[in-house]
Amino acid sequence: MKIIKKILVFLLVVFVVMQFFGPDKNEGNMAAIDAFIADTNPPSDVHDIFKNTCFDCHSDVTRYPWYNKITPVNYWMADHVKDGKKHFNVSAWESYSVKKKDHKLDELIEMVEAKEMPLPSYTWTHGDAKLSDDQIKAIVDWAKNVRSSYSLKPKAD
Repeated sequence: MKIIKKILVFLLVVFVVMQFFGPDKNEGNMAAIDAFIADTNPPSDVHDIFKNTCFDCHSDVTRYPWYNKITPVNYWMADHVKDGKKHFNVSAWESYSVKKKDHKLDELIEMVEAKEMPLPSYTWTHGDAKLSDDQIKAIVDWAKNVRSSYSLKPKAD
């Protein structure tokens, strides 16, 4: 029984020490999002959906909940955001070619229609991020409209 207590005390000490360390936060400049908004011109309802459900993981500006201060949750969230930005990063929108923008919006449509985005792990803690059918339709209609405007532009790689 003494060995179990020693192991538990050791694990507790390790857990407490870990709280003093954490990953870098994803706290960039909102101006990077402005380029995406200016280029794609979403209506206010779609902009609000993006703000409440997408920007945290798909931009350089993340709103962190209180529990992000707890290790190992903060590492899990940092990895989640890094992965989200790898697939779709509105903060990098200005650097994308027209062809890449079109492709990213095509993927967005596919993921939202399939209800794969936002991820269930996000909506568990952000109940307002769960998209209704009307919100899905608004996003899809907007993205298709933006894609059609990109079809008129030259698609250099």
